[in-house]
Amino acid sequence: MEVGVQIVDTIPADTSIDYFTYGWDPAWDVTWTVVPTSPAPGQPQVEWSIAVERATDTSVTYYVTITNLTSSDVGIEGRYAILNL
Repeated sequence: MEVGVQIVDTIPADTSIDYFTYGWDPAWDVTWTVVPTSPAPGQPQVEWSIAVERATDTSVTYYVTITNLTSSDVGIEGRYAILNL
């Protein structure tokens, strides 16, 4: 397994941002998570969704949409894990 961080950003209050990352091997099983880096106990801070495009025979593009659920800016990391290396 290989893990890493692909996205580091601050999401403004009550906002969604769309990201994309390309050139991933379609044979890989990749999972994505988003973790807040700004502490704010007592409530969920973010939610995310993933969409996938088979760009070519040898390349996959992931679209990551991250939504800030709070009324404050939230720092985030978009993390990946390649499960089948």
